[in-house]
Amino acid sequence: MNHPGRWWHLLPDGRIQCDLCPRECKLHEGQRAACFVRQREGNQIVLTTWGRSSGFCVDPIEKKPLNHFLPGTGVLSFGTAGCNLACRFCQNSDISKVRDMDRLMAHATPEAIAQAALQTGAASVAFTYNDPVIFAEYALDTAAACHAQGVQTVAVTAGYINAAAREPFFAAMDAANIDLKAFTERFYQSLCSARLAPVLDTLRYVYHETRCWLELTTLLIPDANDSDAEIAALSAWVARELSPEVPLHFTAFHPSFKLTSATLTPHLTLHRAQHIARAEGLRHVYVGNVRDLEGASTYCAGCGALLIERNGYQITQYRLRDDGCCPDCGAPLAGRFGAFHGSMGNRRIPVQFMALGNE
Repeated sequence: MNHPGRWWHLLPDGRIQCDLCPRECKLHEGQRAACFVRQREGNQIVLTTWGRSSGFCVDPIEKKPLNHFLPGTGVLSFGTAGCNLACRFCQNSDISKVRDMDRLMAHATPEAIAQAALQTGAASVAFTYNDPVIFAEYALDTAAACHAQGVQTVAVTAGYINAAAREPFFAAMDAANIDLKAFTERFYQSLCSARLAPVLDTLRYVYHETRCWLELTTLLIPDANDSDAEIAALSAWVARELSPEVPLHFTAFHPSFKLTSATLTPHLTLHRAQHIARAEGLRHVYVGNVRDLEGASTYCAGCGALLIERNGYQITQYRLRDDGCCPDCGAPLAGRFGAFHGSMGNRRIPVQFMALGNE
């Protein structure tokens, strides 16, 4: 259904400018923005995917990836369609690049999503698969419904959002994993049709101005963003501008979408990146999209003790105290923790909502 959009203004030439993200699309009547899901309808912008989704399932929170936020719990995850970036290497192009709204068959109100989280035992709801920035109104309404029921909220996003929308969006999130795709303007322009600076602004804002727990992910693509110099510069920026405590996930690239000629990320590249990031002062650096017990596990920054051992998304050892501190030296681990009630593991549980047209 179409839902009134926020963050737009009328231009002197009669067009409407969308102010949600740095693309600032300027639209005539009936035109859609670059994200495809925001459209001019009369003298307003509407969100065409409010209440519509490509599907729901309960994932392990570690899959987002979030390693320092409610470890072992399930998260009810969903996305819609479209994206405000144009990444040539998109891992979810069947969702983010869809131009057929009939594929959005799941229909759910914010209140129904919150209830589904309670019924499935999910501790949080994640806006993911495609970028939730572009369906911000739906995400914000859902976040309000979740918080009313004591369910927490997670955004998995590229962080490509303007300041006016950034404040209410991240104020509604309890945790976020932001995809820092690279650390050069050239990469963002040539492979994402975007700019790096707005993403860095978002990272600074989320860490310093909100209560939202923050983790970062960088997908390492061979010969594109995996040089020692770039990894060092990215890691040093995170340590300096954010904090050495911010977890950084280096994940392996698998050829997809329009970048099928690139090779798989070698396992050694992930380990090299992890070593470089730690040398730049980051205390919690992970490798992902590969099986790596040591690279996926959490260690105490104080004494080096193993705190959380992971095999894939399965937690095989959990030694952290309920107060989030190391049992050996008492040092606190940065993150949001509570009593550990076991690991959801590698399961993925589909959740069914009514199909459109069958209400």
